[in-house]
Amino acid sequence: MQRIFEGNRRWVKDQLAKDPEYFEKLSLGQKPRYLFIGCSDSRVPGSGITGTGPGEMFTHRNIANLVVHTDMNLLSVLQYAVEVLEVEVIMVVGHYGCGGVAAAASNNQYGLIDNWLTNIRDVIRLHETELLRIKDDEERLRRLVELNVIEQVRNLAKTTIIQNARKRQNPPKLHGLVYDIREGLLKDLEVSTEDLNEFQHIYQRDKAVLTAGTQVLLEKLQQEDNGHPAPAAQPEQNHPLAPEMSEEEQAEEAVNLNASAKQAGRRG
Repeated sequence: MQRIFEGNRRWVKDQLAKDPEYFEKLSLGQKPRYLFIGCSDSRVPGSGITGTGPGEMFTHRNIANLVVHTDMNLLSVLQYAVEVLEVEVIMVVGHYGCGGVAAAASNNQYGLIDNWLTNIRDVIRLHETELLRIKDDEERLRRLVELNVIEQVRNLAKTTIIQNARKRQNPPKLHGLVYDIREGLLKDLEVSTEDLNEFQHIYQRDKAVLTAGTQVLLEKLQQEDNGHPAPAAQPEQNHPLAPEMSEEEQAEEAVNLNASAKQAGRRG
């Protein structure tokens, strides 16, 4: 610990030499522009690799930079960053040579952490065909690092915190980056979450969107079960999911219609 305290004193001396009011200014509060969601790897310090200083970046780190919807630690950081600090940019930052990603890709058991690594194995399941086509082991792991970052950005977009933020002006922008330890450079994966729009009635906690999405799916199921195109929509007052019905009644009616359509298909 002596080394830690000596390093701290040197750092304080250096900061005061640059700006005598440095710590006084920091004590007044924080207004970071960025949220950094990164890996716990000691070689990937968020402020260090981005050239940002104290007060500029809010940070959350865990093994393999995962965004898990049951992780109350991450969700608490995310909510505070978005709703209180009002950060402008959220970055999920992975890195090549990630031990967590390598462990998830292996057939070995590591104990308790295997439960956490299952989240990365889910990424492998989603992209198994692409990964199997990569013959070189190192290149396959590098690609898995990238795919993991992409999926975590998508997980971020599914949270109610980000969905609610997108209803207001100037919501935070989401980015997926990979840090190359050998070069020291960050790579922008240019992640898009537009493909999630097709499933917004599942992920978005908005009753109007949920009802509309259910109606589209219902009509598609009717068409498939009946073996012919779905009938044209009736005027709003005669529509089975008309707005004057309560939301609970609409949901129950949708289930009943779906069941009726399937029975008609079996009789046909």
